[in-house]
Amino acid sequence: MKRYRINKNTSNNPNGNNEVHNEDCYFYSRILSYEDLGLHVNCQSAVAEAKRRCYVRADGCKTCSPTCHRG
Repeated sequence: MKRYRINKNTSNNPNGNNEVHNEDCYFYSRILSYEDLGLHVNCQSAVAEAKRRCYVRADGCKTCSPTCHRG
């Protein structure tokens, strides 16, 4: 299991998505405004949790969660 967080700032994302990153991601520690999503077995679970928390535009990071990245 890995720890995930969601970037609350959408201004750097060309599609306006809130990207979900795992603890192994290059960007994980560089996010200044985030919400911790806790431990998850995969990015699908983390993105689903983010959506349950009203981040309707939650999307996986193309670097650390490419199977959850929609664009």
